Amino acid sequence: MNQLTLSALAFLGGIFLAAQGSYNAHLGVLLKNPFLASVTAFFFSTIFALIVAAISLKQLPDRETIQHIPFYLWFIGGLFCVLGISLYYYTIPRLGISTMISLGLCGQLIFAVIAGHFGWLNLPTEPITLKKTIGVISMIAGILLINLK
Repeated sequence: MNQLTLSALAFLGGIFLAAQGSYNAHLGVLLKNPFLASVTAFFFSTIFALIVAAISLKQLPDRETIQHIPFYLWFIGGLFCVLGISLYYYTIPRLGISTMISLGLCGQLIFAVIAGHFGWLNLPTEPITLKKTIGVISMIAGILLINLK
């Protein structure tokens, strides 16, 4: 895939995440518990993911591949996902969607730049450059503009 197609898919993914956050935050308000909304969302996400995997999977991983996967990788992503998404569902009704998403994206961007710089989480290293620093500062300025009343 070319860069334009990948960028469009990433943009679309952001739209889906904002929309699901809004819907599931509303579900959390109606259920009076953001974690119940998370359980519901992850239950149906699992069903949808299983369907897509069944359709697209050509071959299951072999035993040797599975045995070489570090133990923590089986659950840590799910744990962080539940915590992050539940925090979205909790804060969207209290802060509003634009405030929550802008602050959430800011956290993601700052973490991504730092993690990339140091190569954390088995990521390729991407040094912090002046251009990236200006981009992060610009995003923070944009978030302040979005959120100042």
